[in-house]
Amino acid sequence: MSKYTTGEMAKLCSVTVRTVQYYDTRGILIPSELSEGGRRLYSEEDLKRMKIICFLRELDLPIDAISQILQEEHPEKVIGLLIEQQEAVLSEEIAGKQEKLEKLQELKNGLKNKDEVSLETIGDIAVYMEGRKKLKKMRLMMILTGLPVTAFQWFAIILWIVRGIWWPFVLWAVIAAVWGTLVSRYYFSHVKYICPECHEVFRPSLKEAFWANHNPTARKLTCPQCGHKGFCVEIWGGDEK
Repeated sequence: MSKYTTGEMAKLCSVTVRTVQYYDTRGILIPSELSEGGRRLYSEEDLKRMKIICFLRELDLPIDAISQILQEEHPEKVIGLLIEQQEAVLSEEIAGKQEKLEKLQELKNGLKNKDEVSLETIGDIAVYMEGRKKLKKMRLMMILTGLPVTAFQWFAIILWIVRGIWWPFVLWAVIAAVWGTLVSRYYFSHVKYICPECHEVFRPSLKEAFWANHNPTARKLTCPQCGHKGFCVEIWGGDEK
């Protein structure tokens, strides 16, 4: 079985020799044996214990608390809970870092598509990125609420063709018109647009927005600030009152 000196223990655990000696004096890491010359010698079990102590110290636990945990009948259960908590914290931190990385990559890609980079350009991209999740959530909600309407439409068409019963289709048309009006009002009251020329953030009239030519990220509108008519980037605007 391997034996480790104080210096070897310190190196394997990335601590100082004085730290290993200190843990000995505090009684939480007593060497398994002493050499003929009086040198501390540690076993594999001691090394495992040392790594546990280092982990607990990284969690900012005081020496006394570590000593109490290691003296428990089943210290591995307590340490297991601490490990799970630390794992959850690290996972959350990683998710946060990953989200920031994605934002940086989107910002970088957005700047590549601009002929001229300016503070206004960066600001526009940042505003768009900030609300993109809320936009996706709202669009998903609209799709989900529209599924029953679509299902009823097909039911009404099939019933009309097969049975000659036409009134369900008329009922569907009324429901679809009401649903479309309500959804459109809700949608356009929760979005705004950025003019690519003057960078003005504005909300167009419902009529203009509804009939404007558009794609998934922009709509062809007239800026009320500079009069530019063209595609304006759609952003989340529902949090503002």
